[in-house]
Amino acid sequence: MASRAGRNDPPPPIIVKKVTVVQDAGHHGGAWKVAYADFVTAMMAFFLLLWLLGSTTEAQRKGIADYFTPTLVKLKEKSAGSDGLLGGASLVDPDSYPHRAAQTGSRPITVPRDVSGGPKESIDRVKRMRERVQEDIADDRRLRRLMRQVRMVDTIEGVRIDLVDDADFSMFVLGTTVLTPDAAKLMKVIAEAVRPEPGALTIRGHTDALPWKSGAAANNWSLSAGRAEATRQALMRGGIGETRFRRIEGVADREPLVTDNPQDPRNRRMSILLMD
Repeated sequence: MASRAGRNDPPPPIIVKKVTVVQDAGHHGGAWKVAYADFVTAMMAFFLLLWLLGSTTEAQRKGIADYFTPTLVKLKEKSAGSDGLLGGASLVDPDSYPHRAAQTGSRPITVPRDVSGGPKESIDRVKRMRERVQEDIADDRRLRRLMRQVRMVDTIEGVRIDLVDDADFSMFVLGTTVLTPDAAKLMKVIAEAVRPEPGALTIRGHTDALPWKSGAAANNWSLSAGRAEATRQALMRGGIGETRFRRIEGVADREPLVTDNPQDPRNRRMSILLMD
């Protein structure tokens, strides 16, 4: 009877024991090494930044910043213009042009020291021309005010000089290719600034979209081309040789700066490109 009762007893429980063996786990394992490596990497990047700031010129630092700037084109049709001589955000900034033909953009500048030519040389040319202009207009209050209509921009093609009309100033007598007296003085100053600099010249004329009288023989195409030619002749009278001009262009009202108002006077402008 006893042996039968023993066969009916429940089996003994099975106990499973898991043992985890960790090798070389001193000082809480190796996680600290990863954190230390991250810290050293960050310090190396920081000291590299300090070295770049100390070993580059202002122009090179600006070029590095431009290189990492997002390249999305943002139109600035409502920009307020410049408050200073040849400076500030203006309607004639390169990124303000809504059309590919006029959108030349600013070039990234990443060049070593003591290298001739390239973007650094273009920036130097802009600086030299600005200095010549400032010297020429120093004693002429009227011209100093008109220089707010001028913008010098370093582009991928060369240095572009834009002369923009507004409600208070016009380069040409309305509907003609005749320079106003103030514009003639301004063109002489521009010619003096450009003449010592090498490079071919391209001139592009723009008009607004004001309608012509019915039956008029002229149109905005012929007007913009004629004004480009008048600008070329004014530069030649200022001492620039005829052989330096590569082409003149008239684009009428097809590339307005103020796209929501094609008749805005700011759409009337002349662009002088000094090519690299």
